[in-house]
Amino acid sequence: MRDLIFGGRTLIMGILNVTPDSFYPGSRVRETQVAVERALLFEHTGADIVDIGGLSTRPGADEVSVDEELERVVPVIEKIRNESEIFISVDTYRPRVAEEAVRCGADIINDISGLRYEIELAEVVASTDSLLILMHIRGKPYDMQSFAVYENVLDEVVKELYESVERALGAGIDRSRIILDPGIGFAKKAEHNLLLLKHLPRIREMGFPVLVGLSRKSFLGVYTGLEVENRLIPTVAANAISIFQGADIIRVHDVEEAKITARIADAIKQS
Repeated sequence: MRDLIFGGRTLIMGILNVTPDSFYPGSRVRETQVAVERALLFEHTGADIVDIGGLSTRPGADEVSVDEELERVVPVIEKIRNESEIFISVDTYRPRVAEEAVRCGADIINDISGLRYEIELAEVVASTDSLLILMHIRGKPYDMQSFAVYENVLDEVVKELYESVERALGAGIDRSRIILDPGIGFAKKAEHNLLLLKHLPRIREMGFPVLVGLSRKSFLGVYTGLEVENRLIPTVAANAISIFQGADIIRVHDVEEAKITARIADAIKQS
């Protein structure tokens, strides 16, 4: 497997949802060739990684079968890999999907469950030597917001991310291949998301690269009154803050705008 380079400029992950029901309609693509073309456009406009999802994880989302998830993502991975060397991430927590994705050319498994749903996923990742993103969540997408109850959200998220790391290390995954994601919007109320972004250095202190995915999410609407289609400006603002707070990767719907944001934020940080 290839390695991403951390510690320099911020990396951009473009979101590609081959689903009919992801929370932002602008991210949904159903036809394989259109998905491939969008991934190549992401690369052209500055993405380092394309994150392909075949199973919606929006609040209240229902699950689909493993076979359907495979039918959605595998052809897209294969065609992107045939045409590009961009890093490919697959947004899945299912071992079979992860295994097929890596076989077809994926480099990263983006596990929203932090290895809490299916521990067999850790064995797949260990055997393939792919990178693994461990995200914080409680519950599953359809009921996760009912678990958004914390005495101290930062302490509890850090503790539960450490538990995910221990699962990964226990399965034989090298710590150099682990990336952490605090799970903005996943089992979090709006104020929890703000606190996690404000104290993101605490996540960085855990010793792993950090991914932040806040693009167009509902907490931005809470503080601006804007609908998802109009949340680009608050997304840009929040991503700039995330970079200053230590994010190594920002996961976004709007790659070109994110690339410009990262260039300015990185230049100021390095000045």
